[in-house]
Amino acid sequence: MRSPPPRSKKIARERIAVLFCRAGEFFQDDPLKSDRCVALARKISMRHRVRIDRFLRKQFCRHCYRFLVPGRNVRVRIARGKVIMTCLSCGRQMRIPVKKRHEERQQ
Repeated sequence: MRSPPPRSKKIARERIAVLFCRAGEFFQDDPLKSDRCVALARKISMRHRVRIDRFLRKQFCRHCYRFLVPGRNVRVRIARGKVIMTCLSCGRQMRIPVKKRHEERQQ
C-alpha cells in the first residue's frame, strides 16, 4: 500500500486540530458531540498515519476516548513529580511526569 502524499498529512493534522477545538466548544452543550469529535480525530490520525500532537493527546482519555475537561469529568492532582489525571467516566489514571526546570537541576 502506498503512503499518502505529505500534503494530505498536513491537511490531516489541521483537521485534527480543528476537531479538538470544536470538541471544546461543544462540551458545554453536548458532551457526546465532543466525544464524537475525538473519535473522528482518532480515525483521521489512524487513516493518515499521523500522530496526534502531545498537547491534544492529553485532552482525551486513552481508555474510553472521552474528551476531558478538568473539574467536569477529570480530576487533576500533582504528586511525587507527576501530574495524575483521573478520568471520572472510566476511572483510569494517566500519569504524566513533570520535568524540573533546567536552573533547578544545576544546583
